[in-house]
Amino acid sequence: MNTRRNFLGAAAALVAAGAAPRSALAAAPEPHERASADTAAPLHPQAGRPYNPVVTLNGWSLPFRMKDGVKEFHLVAEPVVREISPGMTARLWGYNGSSPGPTIEAVEGDRVRLFVTNKLPEHTTMHWHGLILPNGMDGVGGLTQPQIKPGETYVYEFVLRKSGTFMYHPHADEMVQMAMGAMGLFIVHPKNPRQMAVQRDYAFLINAYDIDPGASVPKVNTMLDFNLWTWNSRAFPGIAPLVARTGERVRIRMGNLTMTNHPIHLHGHVFEVAGTDGGWVPKGARWPEVTVDIAVGQMRAIEFIADNPGDWAFHCHKSHHTMNAMGHSVPTMIGVQQDDLTPALQKLLPDYMAMGSKGMAEMTEMEMPLPDNTLPMMTGRGPYGSVEMGGMFSVFKVRDDLAPGDYRDPGWYRMPPGTQAHAVDAGLPPVATDQSEPKPTPETLDVRKPGHNHPH
Repeated sequence: MNTRRNFLGAAAALVAAGAAPRSALAAAPEPHERASADTAAPLHPQAGRPYNPVVTLNGWSLPFRMKDGVKEFHLVAEPVVREISPGMTARLWGYNGSSPGPTIEAVEGDRVRLFVTNKLPEHTTMHWHGLILPNGMDGVGGLTQPQIKPGETYVYEFVLRKSGTFMYHPHADEMVQMAMGAMGLFIVHPKNPRQMAVQRDYAFLINAYDIDPGASVPKVNTMLDFNLWTWNSRAFPGIAPLVARTGERVRIRMGNLTMTNHPIHLHGHVFEVAGTDGGWVPKGARWPEVTVDIAVGQMRAIEFIADNPGDWAFHCHKSHHTMNAMGHSVPTMIGVQQDDLTPALQKLLPDYMAMGSKGMAEMTEMEMPLPDNTLPMMTGRGPYGSVEMGGMFSVFKVRDDLAPGDYRDPGWYRMPPGTQAHAVDAGLPPVATDQSEPKPTPETLDVRKPGHNHPH
């Protein structure tokens, strides 16, 4: 892991964000940086209380240093370049070289000291979403502290009063800065590492962007019509798989910092909702689900036993959220005959392709030219062809022979004989068709009549 060599300097640049002790104004630890979008291995603690670390999907955890019994972290808010998926990068705002920023991990009861250096072009703050702390450490610009001006470093210090899954993000020009990707996870582990222990503990943030094809900077004024739905600023097939050994207990922590809710659905397993923003759900109050709806600003943690080997889809169940770079004004062309139209248009636009006369699935197999720095709507290949997914989609891979602690992609699952759906044609009666329904004619599909989508 690389570290910065050009840190801003000494304690004179530090300004307390609350009634922090004088010792907090000592020089900050050197900030670590990581730009890779690969999923980093779990970062086991080298000092302080023991804990079982999380694995941040397509992310990493921030190292800390111990000073006089206090865990010190250093976040640097700055512009970053993030690969959304192979073939597309975005110019975002984040922390320590990545967007979202690195995951902060500590233990219930720890005293933490968090330095925040601002290298953005405007002022910022840092809010610790969901944590119970002194009012002066809450990070709301103008209300609980002055804003952190460009070039300044503020320090926050408090004791972690409860374990759970939390977030950090600015509370200054929030609409712009969060729309640009400034956010991160804050994980507080229980004091007892055997409490609610799991073998795999995954975490990611749900976020979204509106980036025009060919562009690289998000449109920050978008309220709902986003075209890139992402987990940790990654879209499928750029989202890494989640892997587990058969029989392991798995936890997946998710935080939603988009502008809408997300029903996250896991195939092949039943899970329990084990944690919310307020903390852990007592075992007697947990409920079984295969889909958990996560509202704006909420955290959810689910737990289950990976007892069903295979490659299982894991995705948002809003169908538009499993697509990339999707235009929201595209007309529905199902049933519209375009055979005579396409050759005529291709004389003027050689790359023109007819859009979805039979549905959109046909688009996944076409090699449509794309503008620079964008993604196809439905992409990603599986062992049997196009997966026809993008956006908020990944694969949960369960294997009998996966070693404990091994997070490498095991490849595609090989179904045991007799356990896979297959085509049949022998001995089937002919399929009856309803002759009472008239077949479409050019007149009934006249796209110039009211109620029909015009193809132009």
